[in-house]
Amino acid sequence: MPETTDGSAGVTTPERSPDSPPERRGAATGTAGPAGGGGSGGAPPAPAGPTAPRRRGVLAARLLVPALAFALAAVVLVSTSTGTIAVPPLDALRIVTGHLLPGMPWMSDGSLTTVQDNAVWQFRLPRALLAALAGASLALAGALIQAVVHNSLAEPYILGVSAGAGVGAVTYIVLGIGIGSLGIGASAFAGALMATGAVYFLARKNGRIAPQRLILAGVALGSLFSAVTSYLTIATDAQNVFSIMFFLLGSVSAATMGHLALPAAALAAVGVFAALRARALNALLVGDEAAASLGVHVDRLRTAVLIAAALLTGAVVAVSGGIGFVGLVIPHIARIIVGSDHRRMLPVAVLAGAVFLAASDLLARTLAEPSEIPLGVLTAMVGAPFFLWLLRRDRAESAGVGR
Repeated sequence: MPETTDGSAGVTTPERSPDSPPERRGAATGTAGPAGGGGSGGAPPAPAGPTAPRRRGVLAARLLVPALAFALAAVVLVSTSTGTIAVPPLDALRIVTGHLLPGMPWMSDGSLTTVQDNAVWQFRLPRALLAALAGASLALAGALIQAVVHNSLAEPYILGVSAGAGVGAVTYIVLGIGIGSLGIGASAFAGALMATGAVYFLARKNGRIAPQRLILAGVALGSLFSAVTSYLTIATDAQNVFSIMFFLLGSVSAATMGHLALPAAALAAVGVFAALRARALNALLVGDEAAASLGVHVDRLRTAVLIAAALLTGAVVAVSGGIGFVGLVIPHIARIIVGSDHRRMLPVAVLAGAVFLAASDLLARTLAEPSEIPLGVLTAMVGAPFFLWLLRRDRAESAGVGR
């Protein structure tokens, strides 16, 4: 079994699961004897095998993944059938199936109207899918950032990526400066890339990325970018203010099938990357020195993860605007339920983020019809009280939330 240094001279401890209870980890300090016993005070070694919390986490993950996948499909189906134009869920499913599988008889027998077809395929389905992609991406980015900066309050927007995207989008709206042929989304993504590069440059010290410098640089640049955005907003014509505010508060109301390509590709690429680095991310939970002793290139991993999370966030912000709170609360909920092991926590967080934001979008466009609530407003109103309630629970403290 691999061993790690616990910080005191000459003392080694067996590698422990991040899900092990604190008393198990604390009782393990001591020098193992030839036969595997004999810590200080003669206490016997802890029994081998997974702990009870770990077993509960594994079982919860096995149940949650298919349940969340089913819930996501159900939310998307309800979203495609809900709106001013009445479309029963079965008919909405037939419309989607008919577009995916050409030649279905119900697409030409007159049982479905053109208005229903356009409502489902052209408007409702793209925004439901974009909301799901955005929620999954923000949850994944939040989980990755929290792991590499060792800060439970970290979230995707703490790196200033959202504020940089806001500068790009507002500059395009107000001044017409940006990637004009590709529109506001491409200009926002360019702003996100600019912010990512600036934060990365400022966070490096002696050739390494320092987590605290990264957070401070992100907060400072985020404030600077927000100030620039505010100035451009008050200096522009009145007709531009609504577009700016709706983008900054987050919305998927203008989604089309073409908008799905960028966030889908980014989510797939970063998801594969995170799955391949899950064990290394687990090693980071016990500290940089312990991870390095296990063969993890800490600086290289931290750099790659931060760049991946920033680009994933930029891809989402470019098409949906600033939607806060998802990357903070969803990883915490997943960690409380299934534990800290990234091999099971990340899939649960991704699916939970997709369900949460798809359901939030459904509420955003139906609660105040015919008006629409910005997504960022609704996620904060729903997520903040729920997160505060979670902090009061004992299992939140055992999972490292609120420490």
